[in-house]
Amino acid sequence: MQVQGTDSLVGKCDKYSSPLDCAVKTIKSEGLKGIFRGGTATLLRGSVGNAIFFSTYEYTRYYMYMQVNSASSVYSYLPNILIDAGIGTITGGLGGVAYWSVVLPFDVAKTVIHTAPDSTSSRNPFRILSSIYRMKGIKGCYTGIGPTLARAFPANAAAIVALELTAKLLGIRLD
Repeated sequence: MQVQGTDSLVGKCDKYSSPLDCAVKTIKSEGLKGIFRGGTATLLRGSVGNAIFFSTYEYTRYYMYMQVNSASSVYSYLPNILIDAGIGTITGGLGGVAYWSVVLPFDVAKTVIHTAPDSTSSRNPFRILSSIYRMKGIKGCYTGIGPTLARAFPANAAAIVALELTAKLLGIRLD
């Protein structure tokens, strides 16, 4: 529904009046399988991306706390909450940038699959990425990298700071 009425492959007419109408029409035209179009690319993006995100986040978090603890007299004037928020901002932001730097091609493939005008188009994300690479090079696989990374750092930084500070307020240890 997000792409209808845009200059995408779908065309300029509104095909669906609501999410339920979209689901019903998709099932009628493509069967239950149509509801899961792009599922493989989404699963790849999520699984690989989360491994990258949390590896980056945990490693940088561990490293930064080691640095703060080894130079504790330098940071002794700062309240712990400021140190935690600063480290959370940096580690969450770097995790988000690492996530999208690695998985954006899967997201590009997912978008192509979702916006394909018919059910006979390829649903194989690797085949789609291969086709994009042949036509546009690596740049085509990273379409939208600028805005994506501009959003990734602050969004993930805010999410991690909120998670860590909420856990601290609730007395939950994240170590």
